[in-house]
This record gives sequence, structure tokens and C-alpha cells, in this order.
Amino acid sequence: MSTFGIPLLECIYCLGCSRWAWKRCIYSGAHDSEKWALANIEDFEPVPRICRIILAVYEDDLRNPKWAPPGGYRMNPDWLVKRVNYETTQGRAPPYLIYVDHEAHDIVLAIRGLNLAKESDYAVLLDNKLGKTMFDGGYVHNGLLKSATWLITAESDTLKDLIEKNPSYTLTFAGHSLGSGVAALLTLVVVNNRENLGNIPGSQIRCYAIAPARCMSLNLAVKYADVINSVILQVRL
Repeated sequence: MSTFGIPLLECIYCLGCSRWAWKRCIYSGAHDSEKWALANIEDFEPVPRICRIILAVYEDDLRNPKWAPPGGYRMNPDWLVKRVNYETTQGRAPPYLIYVDHEAHDIVLAIRGLNLAKESDYAVLLDNKLGKTMFDGGYVHNGLLKSATWLITAESDTLKDLIEKNPSYTLTFAGHSLGSGVAALLTLVVVNNRENLGNIPGSQIRCYAIAPARCMSLNLAVKYADVINSVILQVRL
């Protein structure tokens, strides 16, 4: 079927594709959240503090910081339990630190974001296929899950000891970019294996994923929405 020698169906198809492409180009992350209710003060209150702790992972020495944000990290170097670099993880996980915030009554494991100069970070990120790895009735990113599993195996004794010494404290996993994907899946592993950390109540476990990597299927994201908090600035996906 054609009009003036122009195939009608092909024209409709091309117009449809053009419309989709245009919508895609002007779409931003703000559209996803435009109907969401505003977060209250209590929900957002921990975010700046957690972001500062994540940024502190990039420092070699908290007492002599090189990259401190305005106002500083507002962290007590004496409360830093452990700092782990690439040499220790051997590329199996990004660098991270464990910090006990006695003011906020919070045990924090914070993981740094993607290092563009490290092949091991790309290896973690690219170790995945759609539908490759199942977890708790959904699908998760294979490389990030392997990284999270290695991390909790390495640090379970340290975290268990800190929880036993501070039983009323919350346990927070946090990360940025690549690190946020590891933190999110680490949270899933811990929530489903709380007995390995002294049966810490599930209500005391939480995660803050800053600019998170896509690491789990939608059903898992919904299921763990009360534990995992994703912080996204507009179009960051």
C-alpha cells in the first residue's frame, strides 16, 4: 500500500521510530520521580554524612586529607577501624573502609566508586550476562555479587565483633557508582544470612547507594526497598 509512490507502512514505522528516539533523547531521570512524594527530613538526614564517609575512602590518611569537601569529613580518625586498598582486595572488590560513628550510633562499611584506571574494576563490572545469576527469586549482577560475597567473607568477623560491642548501633553499607552496586548486593547477602553477624535485627541493617549501578531485577529492588536507599541526581542511572 502506498501513497504517491511512498510506502505507507514504512512511513508510519519511520515516524514511530523517530518519535521514540526523540522522546528518548529528551527523557531525564526527573520524569521517573516527578510523582514521588518528597522525602522527609528524617529520611534524608543520614545522606550527607554517608556521602562524606564514602568520599573518605579516597583518602590515604584521614588525619592529613588531600581531597576533603568543604567543611571537612567531620569524621574522627580514631573511629576508623579498617581501610582496605586494591593491593589487599587484589581486584576482587573496590577499596573500602569500616568506620564506627559513635555520634550517629552507626557501623559503616563504605565502598569507593569506579576507578577508570583500574582494569579490575572493569572486570567486576563486565562479569555479567542477562539472566546469568539468580538470587532470592530475582536476578542480580554476577560480578557485583561475587565482589559482595568476597567482601562479606573477608569482613564478617570484624563486623560481628563490632556489632557485639555496639548491639544498638545500625549497620550501614554504602557506596558510590560501582561501589554502590557492591554495597546493595552485600546488603542482600547480609539480610538473608543475619546469623553470620550475630543475628543482628533486620531493622538495624540499611544501605545507601549513591548513583547506583544497575545490579538487580525490579522485583528485588521493590522487595528490598525498605532496606536499600538509592540516591540519584536526575539523569544518573
